[in-house]
Amino acid sequence: MRFKLDENLGTRMQELFRTAGHDVSSVRDQGLQGQSDQVIYEAARADQRCLVALDLGFSNVLRFPPREASGIVVFRPPKGPTYPALQRMVRRFLLTLPDLKLQGKLCVVGPTRIRICGQE
Repeated sequence: MRFKLDENLGTRMQELFRTAGHDVSSVRDQGLQGQSDQVIYEAARADQRCLVALDLGFSNVLRFPPREASGIVVFRPPKGPTYPALQRMVRRFLLTLPDLKLQGKLCVVGPTRIRICGQE
């Protein structure tokens, strides 16, 4: 699958996606650091990549309609997240990914569950 990681997910997270066999680029790779969420959303759409972020703003389906994108994944780590906690969440998501249909959907990944929002 093709993913675009927001700037708040660094190179170690990018490597987790690559190791799992995915085509991954980042906002940083494109020199889009500091750009608005709208610019990042549009870049992911233009590249036909599923957007992955820690930014809860991307879960606003009115502002960032998942149905117009290749999917949006928002990680919701517990308060005071550590790298190992986030890494566990990403690994769990990647293991579950073959069972998920992300095209046009919003996926919210928490510490204990994964929610998929969108039309069938």
